Amino acid sequence: MRDQDGLSVVELMVAMAMGLFILSSLAGLLLSSRASYSLQDQHAQVQETGRYALEVVARAIRQAGYRPLDHLAQASLLISDEETSVRGLDARTLKKNTPALEATTTGVVNGSDVLALRFAGDEVDGKGMMFNCAGFVVPAALPDDEANGWSIFFVARDSAGEAELRCKYRTASGWSADAIARGVESFQVLYGLDIDGVQQPLRYLSASAIDALDAGLPAEHAAGAGTNETSHWRKVRAVRVALLVGGSMQEKADETDRQYDLFGPDYADSQAALDKGVRIKENDLPAAMRHRLRVVFTQTIRLRNHPAGVAS
Repeated sequence: MRDQDGLSVVELMVAMAMGLFILSSLAGLLLSSRASYSLQDQHAQVQETGRYALEVVARAIRQAGYRPLDHLAQASLLISDEETSVRGLDARTLKKNTPALEATTTGVVNGSDVLALRFAGDEVDGKGMMFNCAGFVVPAALPDDEANGWSIFFVARDSAGEAELRCKYRTASGWSADAIARGVESFQVLYGLDIDGVQQPLRYLSASAIDALDAGLPAEHAAGAGTNETSHWRKVRAVRVALLVGGSMQEKADETDRQYDLFGPDYADSQAALDKGVRIKENDLPAAMRHRLRVVFTQTIRLRNHPAGVAS
């Protein structure tokens, strides 16, 4: 029997080639699995952010205009004052500590809108029963504007440059705002108006379009003229919200021509020039914001507490 000789050069090269092939296959499988996991993680993150943001906004919309009916002193609250319970601004952002809707046009994120909702506080056995968008209790209201609660939604960028949906609210000493959903890159709002007083079909308009309708009212009924009872804002019966939510990491290396129509292509085709932010093109975003997973979320919410005595 012959003794075992060493491997020949050819055998050694074949063995090394096979080893390298196996290692490269395993490395490719590992990278593929990692990329798949990362994409799934981003998708879950975006879905959770979108669902949570819509839930918070929808809850605030449903309580807009609320007032305790067992207090006669509050019977006129949110009815005859100058401010309506639902108000909006197109393509604006807000400062954290300024009162209510003192808006600024600088730093607007992708044409995002502002949605402001007012409601009265309430108490049962001394315990607050109404909460603002930040989760803080709003005390029982008085027949006084200063007692009303506010939930105001807008988009701004954090210190790292990432977009986030924020909630602005009144505090005991002034105003504040907190982030409630990171990754909301566009926040768009349409308002369903009951123009003729028959409830259906509602006509969905932007905040700017409603303001334009109010501008055509007689001077004694215009906003800020001492009464707002005939303002078209009082005819809002539903609010349609759209969010564009993006992941935090770049995932799509070869796709930059995507287009996101937040209220659908028909609305964007006819209104994108007037209603900024309803159509987002990825090529128009900063380079660092491209190649990300993005999902559009929409929801229409009916108002539960629309004002009585609305002029039709």
